[in-house]
Amino acid sequence: MKAGKQRIEQQKETLTKEAKKALQAKNKKRSRRILTLGILIILGTLLFLKYYNFFADTVSVVTRLIGFRIPNLRLLLPLGISFYSLQAIAYMTDVYRGKIEADRNFLKFMLFLSYFPQIVQGPIARYKQLAGQLYEPHDFEYDRFVRGVELILWGFLKKLIIADRIAIPVSMVFNNPSAYGGLAVLLAAIGYGVQVYADFSGGMDIARGFSQIIGIDLELNFTQPYFSVSVEDFWRRWHITLGAFMRDYVFYPLSLSRLFNAIGKKSRKLIGDFAGKKVAPFIAMFLVYFLVGFWHGAEWKYIVYGVWNGIFIASSILLVDVYAKIKRFLHIREDRFIWKLFQIVRTFLIISIGRLFSRALSVGTAFSMMKSIFTRITDFGFLQADNGMTMGLDKWNWLVLLLGIVLIFVVDLQHEKGFSMRDRIANQNVIFRILLVSFTIAAIAVLGVYGPGFDSAGFIYQQF
Repeated sequence: MKAGKQRIEQQKETLTKEAKKALQAKNKKRSRRILTLGILIILGTLLFLKYYNFFADTVSVVTRLIGFRIPNLRLLLPLGISFYSLQAIAYMTDVYRGKIEADRNFLKFMLFLSYFPQIVQGPIARYKQLAGQLYEPHDFEYDRFVRGVELILWGFLKKLIIADRIAIPVSMVFNNPSAYGGLAVLLAAIGYGVQVYADFSGGMDIARGFSQIIGIDLELNFTQPYFSVSVEDFWRRWHITLGAFMRDYVFYPLSLSRLFNAIGKKSRKLIGDFAGKKVAPFIAMFLVYFLVGFWHGAEWKYIVYGVWNGIFIASSILLVDVYAKIKRFLHIREDRFIWKLFQIVRTFLIISIGRLFSRALSVGTAFSMMKSIFTRITDFGFLQADNGMTMGLDKWNWLVLLLGIVLIFVVDLQHEKGFSMRDRIANQNVIFRILLVSFTIAAIAVLGVYGPGFDSAGFIYQQF
């Protein structure tokens, strides 16, 4: 291999400057073709296995008028295909861009692509960050073992005590929304936000904790998303690795492409520099969140969910100067706590209401539930207890749930302030840490939601 490279380099030295440029252009063109082919194969496989029936049903709406319907197929969807497909695309693109060297060992590359703790629901790892850790040997380290176990237990606590418990009242509302008023629908949307956060971040904690035990550090996928001050800020904190992928491999290539440069120039000529320069990034950002929604599932409700987020983020690009003028007119001081609190609450409500689309049974149902929030908000009938149960939970379970939510809030608040709870626990004496671990195990065993009808091993994001 090395001898072959040396011969190639020697041959290059004998070429003229023009010949070298021609050779480089030829190699780059060939590399671009290989990259394009590879991405088409990966996306083609993903689209066929995950979205074939969606496309078939959509097209059949039209073809049914002429008496023809595209048949559905019973396809087996491989576990984690949405995640490792994006990893493979990122790897090929980084090799093409010269950011990393191509891995010559197929088995090692497959280890990177199929590292099992992250295959169910991510994070979407980059080759440069993960591959080296997988290939090098790791000695047992007591401190990493203990900290990994603590992180795993924290993940199970969020999943089994909070996420699976709040899923009960959330499912009652979403499975029969017409039976509930607007306040119950709003609280169910908020509850689903809590559920998916505890479920998804809990799964991440388990994956990261196990990886830490064996000496591997996975990328952080959440940084206190419910303290976000805007929808754009939320997506920088939520599912960080997906957002980073969309930024680096979709948004930037689109916004810097010749097509979008032409769109920008044309827009500035038609509507002026002030608004025209924002049109291209607006379209690119909107397309990104359309794809984010589409990536989540082969249903229109996920696409609308992505569009919902895209509208708010893209509009913030277009209206940034307008918002600045409004704040100056109202004499709003951005350094005041009350302003930041308003931004956090506003963002939280936008995100929560948007989750109606991703959780409701259909797009139409989501819009009906949204309408109910604004027209039947004073309906408090859902608070009435039935045989000691309110929305499927008794007083004890509601107390456990609320205490669990408060615990997550306090931990995230400390992290938002820059204090690491894990570091604080690590600095405590060994007796305290043993008692804490023992108490957490007991709490999960006693307070976790188990039994028929509950899928303790299932995670929301593994379906995506």
